[in-house]
Amino acid sequence: VRTDANTGYEANVDNLASFVADDDQIDSDELIFKTIMTGADLRSATVGRDQMTAAYQINFNLNDEGSAVFADHTANNVGSYMAIVLDGKVLSSPVIRDAITSGSGVISGDFSAETANKLAVQLRYGSLPIPLSVVNSRTIGPTLGQDSVRLSMLAGAIGFATVAVFMLMYYRLFGLVAVLALTMYSAITFALFKIIPVTLTLPGIAGFVLSVGVAVDANILIFERIKEELREGRQIEFAIDAGFRRAWPSIRDSNISTIITCTILFWFGSTFGASIVKGFALTLVIGVCVSMFTAIVATRTFIYVLSKRIDLSKRKSWIGV
Repeated sequence: VRTDANTGYEANVDNLASFVADDDQIDSDELIFKTIMTGADLRSATVGRDQMTAAYQINFNLNDEGSAVFADHTANNVGSYMAIVLDGKVLSSPVIRDAITSGSGVISGDFSAETANKLAVQLRYGSLPIPLSVVNSRTIGPTLGQDSVRLSMLAGAIGFATVAVFMLMYYRLFGLVAVLALTMYSAITFALFKIIPVTLTLPGIAGFVLSVGVAVDANILIFERIKEELREGRQIEFAIDAGFRRAWPSIRDSNISTIITCTILFWFGSTFGASIVKGFALTLVIGVCVSMFTAIVATRTFIYVLSKRIDLSKRKSWIGV
């Protein structure tokens, strides 16, 4: 209910809503906003889709006290506008279409996924039962962000080099194959980042670096299986085939588990506005998919080429056997 500051009579709610729809400036000194209920009565606000039209909407649930107040207000104001206000700013002015007596309802309109999620987040965070005051305010320029990305890329390069040195020392010739496969993996991954495109934020870089570990893990599984076959006296060609065949189920299952986890993280980030989580999940799932390709296709091709040119059965020490 809105009353005029001078007369005390109810203000024209329809005109106020039209001002909001047209983005017209409203002089808050001319109106008194009487609060029907506060965000403390709100239990949850999430983005959903209409079952018939698939349009985006906000689903909300109220506590027992809020349900009683809301039921009474909506029953007496069907067809009227109801403004949702945060920090003196009208976020939305939906029309009350029916009496809402169950404590749960929906806010529908011409929402996109972004605008629906934004309103849901504002409703949830606006329900915090604590006062907020500005204690300190600072402006941070883009240099800090650039330095963070630069240092993260440097850390990733150091990690890549450390992994390469370890693989060369422990697996020797196979380690060289792994380094070549990882180089191809990095090139393909960054090409996909450019094509999609993917903005490399700090969480995105973290996802990429983690996927490097996943790629190395796949190569290690393959190499260890091949070495096991060679220790049992198998011929090099048979050992390579058996090594890849035995390593594939482990690589497949672990990567599928990671992809499922990334899908859940991406959905969570999209639903609750956590763009940081989305960036991490996206770069990680791209890296995992590329790592499966490089491990099974690129690494296998490199090893077959080496086995044709070098008699590895007589030089087992070259591959750490």
